[in-house]
Amino acid sequence: MAIIALIGASGNAGSRILKELSDRGHTVTAIARNPEKIPALPGVTAVKGDVFDKACLAELISGHDAVISAVHFTASDPEILIDAVRSSGVKRYVVVGGAGSLEIAPGIRLVTTPNFPAAYKAEASKGADFLDLLKTVDDLDWTFLSPSAMFVPGERTGKFRLGRDQLINNENGSSISFEDYAIALVDEIERPQHVKQRFTVGY
Repeated sequence: MAIIALIGASGNAGSRILKELSDRGHTVTAIARNPEKIPALPGVTAVKGDVFDKACLAELISGHDAVISAVHFTASDPEILIDAVRSSGVKRYVVVGGAGSLEIAPGIRLVTTPNFPAAYKAEASKGADFLDLLKTVDDLDWTFLSPSAMFVPGERTGKFRLGRDQLINNENGSSISFEDYAIALVDEIERPQHVKQRFTVGY
């Protein structure tokens, strides 16, 4: 079992990833602005952390086997996060990505399409910038996991498809539950298949 640092452990995606890690027997340092919001789970230690405090973050995540970042792109700075991981000495870094950077046609990202919801554009654009920055990083074993367009609460079914840079669709559109997304992410932690790559998950 691995020792994992999870930044943003109290959010929608972070809380599901935390439960998935705990259920599979991993030891987790759950980092959040409000650690009192972290549920009591086996193997989980909740700690307070600030995503803009590089030195503090580096100290919190030092000594772990992997770091997972599950924070909003508009509420964090990718350079600080990446530098904190570098400073910590941890090599494996997995980022909860966004769907906006996925392609709907060769070279055309979802976030650039005319009908992309304005309410999500800033977050999606920042997510695309984060991915572009990661692509220049060669000293970390990073992975960026993009969800489908609809990233929502739902069931843990274990039935989904994986892809690379293209948005996954089915007859009901493009979606993935937080619960099934967590399975795909923890699978990647346990059995790395997409080092220095982005991949995506959907139904």
